[in-house]
Amino acid sequence: MTARILTVAVTGSTNADMLALAAAGEPEGLWLRAERQEAGRGRHGRRWVSEGGNLYVSTLVRLRETDPAPGTLSLVAAVALDQVLSPRLPEADLRIKWPNDLLVGGAKIAGILMEREGGGVVIGMGVNLAHHPGDLGRATTSVAALTGSAPDPADLLADLADSFAYWLGRWRSGARHDPVRARWLERAHPLGSALAVRIAEGPAIEGLFDGLDTSGALRLRLADGAVRVIHAGDVFLV
Repeated sequence: MTARILTVAVTGSTNADMLALAAAGEPEGLWLRAERQEAGRGRHGRRWVSEGGNLYVSTLVRLRETDPAPGTLSLVAAVALDQVLSPRLPEADLRIKWPNDLLVGGAKIAGILMEREGGGVVIGMGVNLAHHPGDLGRATTSVAALTGSAPDPADLLADLADSFAYWLGRWRSGARHDPVRARWLERAHPLGSALAVRIAEGPAIEGLFDGLDTSGALRLRLADGAVRVIHAGDVFLV
């Protein structure tokens, strides 16, 4: 099925717009792209710089009774993004970082924001194609900075919509071997990677990456061998 893609020149936030559409009964499958956002945001309400030339897009998934845990939709989005970005960065070490980032050499190139609306989940994705912000307090990069040119956001979105549909189907397939989780782990930082996790305003918790639980939460192996399950937090590679 051909994806339904709506592009607007400017909006406040594609996620905010899609949340309103979801509340009004919008069916699954629409992709809303803005050439520029005036009130883009990331997790915890953080400001997301939204210059023209990058990809800013949101879509909606309507949850079914037989679907896996809704939180694992972040894995679907991540592997779909990775699949379409990797060929455009042939010399780069593109990796997925829990819970919602794609990194190149430790620098953020893409982010994912999931928000619930009734029986649906809105998934927003931002990809640094032509520009990358320099005021996030962490390293960032863009496709243009890495390769010297930026792909057309519309072309990238066409590929992303197809990739997402494929991985969403695999997510819903009920396969005994979870293909989405397997792909995510293959493309993420390796098991045993040293991580620091900051939860709210508390001190950072350090440990080793020990995979994901069935809900998509992070498993962090502590120095004493115990495993702590992290459902939300900011994760940094040590």
